[in-house]
Amino acid sequence: MALTLLIFGILSDTFLAALVGLVGARRNIGFGWAFFLSVLLTPFIGLIICLISDPLPQGERKWGCLGSILAIITIALLVFLLMAVLGAAATA
Repeated sequence: MALTLLIFGILSDTFLAALVGLVGARRNIGFGWAFFLSVLLTPFIGLIICLISDPLPQGERKWGCLGSILAIITIALLVFLLMAVLGAAATA
């Protein structure tokens, strides 16, 4: 039960951080920093930081290489976590 809650917390936090990153992509902070701050702190604090940041001109987005690197690392960690949970469930 505790493992299920931990996995749900990690997945929901990562999902919310990605949503905050999408908000940050249209602002001066960019996707990468918004995502990183949301994971490091909380998605709520990351959203506040994003909203304080200046918006970019209409139609522009700021992803940066940090956004791509963090997205790849996050996807790899989620796949590893899913494999670990399925492996633990198979042995139980």
